[in-house]
Amino acid sequence: MLHDRNGSAFQVDPGTTSGDYLQGFLLGTRQALWEKQRESLTLTIDRVDAFHVGVLIALYERAVGLYATLINVNAYHQPGVEAGKKAATAVLQLQTLVTDFLKKNGGKSFTSSEIANGVKKEDQVETIFRICQHLAAMQQISVEEKNLTKSRYRANPK
Repeated sequence: MLHDRNGSAFQVDPGTTSGDYLQGFLLGTRQALWEKQRESLTLTIDRVDAFHVGVLIALYERAVGLYATLINVNAYHQPGVEAGKKAATAVLQLQTLVTDFLKKNGGKSFTSSEIANGVKKEDQVETIFRICQHLAAMQQISVEEKNLTKSRYRANPK
């Protein structure tokens, strides 16, 4: 999800909205699956609204039920939920590092790799890219060009 609300944001924690938590859970779950060598697929939608969420729920419930039947597993047993929550917390902490870094270097733009180096998280370039996509869609930062290796991000002037 890129754009998660209209109007002003309700902050769950200082500087963190409910949309940021959702993004954190998404990226954290992906990270937890990757660490356990589990494949995953990410679909990105431009906007979260009742229609799009309903379509995704219908798609996923059918896909999960069908696939589980085909491979003879209980699809609703979720051993990775706790790992996903821990990974989401790490993503939210990384988001804070990214926003602090961009604010501290206001006016300058950086690639995801440069941000990763700046926050000493060189192994988190893709996660930082996805965080920046989300922050840019929410107009919390500015983005130049949309490409994993070429996009440049900077803090928005206040």
